[in-house]
Amino acid sequence: MSTKFPIFQSGGQSGGPSAASPIGRAARARAPKPSWLKVQAPSGGRYNAIKERMRGLELFTVCEEAHCPNVGECWGGGTATIMLMGGTCTRGCRFCAVDTGKPGALDPHEPENAARAVIAMGVEYIVLTSVNRDDLPDGGAAHFAACVGHLKRLDPKIMVEVLIPDFQGDTAALDTLVAAGCEVIAHNVETTPGLTRRVRDARASWDQSIAVLDHLKRAGRGRGPAGVDTLTKTSIMVGLGETEDEVIDAMKALRAVEVDVITFGQYLQPTPKHLDVVEFVTPEQFDRYAELARLLGFAYVASGPLVRSSYRAGELYIKAHIDGMKADRRAG
Repeated sequence: MSTKFPIFQSGGQSGGPSAASPIGRAARARAPKPSWLKVQAPSGGRYNAIKERMRGLELFTVCEEAHCPNVGECWGGGTATIMLMGGTCTRGCRFCAVDTGKPGALDPHEPENAARAVIAMGVEYIVLTSVNRDDLPDGGAAHFAACVGHLKRLDPKIMVEVLIPDFQGDTAALDTLVAAGCEVIAHNVETTPGLTRRVRDARASWDQSIAVLDHLKRAGRGRGPAGVDTLTKTSIMVGLGETEDEVIDAMKALRAVEVDVITFGQYLQPTPKHLDVVEFVTPEQFDRYAELARLLGFAYVASGPLVRSSYRAGELYIKAHIDGMKADRRAG
C-alpha cells in the first residue's frame, strides 16, 4: 500500500546578510564572476565522438541544454545525463530555469527509445533525471523504472544513476525505483533547511526530502545489481546566503539517514527573474566543506565551484566503490 510522508517545513531563519538586504544581494549578484568560474570550451576525441552520435538521436541531455561546465570532462570520460518525461515541470523552484506549466502526456515508447539512444552514445555511466511530474499518480516512477530495465537488458554492465524528484513522499513510488535495480538513487535537498522555503517550490520541504532519502537507504539494502546496497546521493548549492554552521547542520541531518554521496556546487543565477547570487564561494571554502563532509562520514564528496549534482569525478568513485562491493560479496 502506498504511504505518503507528511510535509513539514523545518523552522529557522536563513543565514547570511542577504536575509535582511535584497539590495545587497542584487549588488553582489551584478559583480563579475571570479576567475575560478571560468572554463575552457569542451573538446577531445571521445567528447567529439559522443557529440557526433547525439546528432539524429531524439535524446534530451541535461549536459548540453543546461550548459553544464563539466560536459567536456564527463563526455570525455564516458558519462552523460539525460532528462525523461519532457521539459515542463509542475513546480516552480526559484533557482531553476526549467519551464513551469502543464506537461504533456508521457510517451510510452520513451523508456525503450531513450535506452537505445544511450547505448548508441557509448557511455559507461548514465544519469537519468526528470522534471517534477506531480500530475502523474506515481510521479513518473514507473517510467523511470522502465528506462532502467531497458538499459540493463541492452547492456548489463552499464551503471545507472537516477536523480529523482520527491514523488510527494510516496513510498510506493520510491520502492518502484529501488526494485528497478539501479546502482545509485539521488535526490537533491538543494539547500539548507532554513533556506528551503525561499529557494524551493512550496511543495518541496526539507523534511520530506530527508524522509525520501531515509526510505531509499532502508529499502535499498541489498537491492542493487548483484545484491549490493543501492547508494544514496544528494547535492547542495551554496552561495544563496547560507552560513557554514547551517551547511554543517544539513550535513549532519543527511548523515543521520546514511546518505552515501554528497556534492557541493556554486549556485549561478540562470536569469534575472531567479534568485540572486548572494556570494561566490571560494575554492578554499569548497575544500573546507569537503573536509567536513568526509569527517562526518560521507563515503564520497565532490565539492567545487563548478561541481554539479552529476559529476564525472564522483561517478568514477561510485563505479569503483560498487565494483568493490560486488567483489566483496563474491568473496564472502
